[in-house]
Amino acid sequence: MPVYNKLVRDKIPQVIEATGKSCRTRILGQEEYLLALNTKLKEEAAEYHDASDDASALEELADMLEVIRGLAAARGSSWEQLEAIRKRKADARGGFQEKVFLIDVDEA
Repeated sequence: MPVYNKLVRDKIPQVIEATGKSCRTRILGQEEYLLALNTKLKEEAAEYHDASDDASALEELADMLEVIRGLAAARGSSWEQLEAIRKRKADARGGFQEKVFLIDVDEA
């Protein structure tokens, strides 16, 4: 019997049971949930880096967005609040569309 001990999407137990298998789950407390979300974000980032094509990479980016939504909510924020913070930072410092690569800064 495989042991996973990891955070999964809400409907995964039903997906497993639909295949005729059974699984055991538990609901995490808030601190455990934050730790599990952090671990999940690292997992999804690693899967993104390992993606072999654009379609797979986009799937992993979508998974990362779902985890980020969960992290925002777990920290008492909404997606809209998170987007407002992102927009404020982009307005002040820009985004990444122009592909600027900083080489160094002369401190003299």
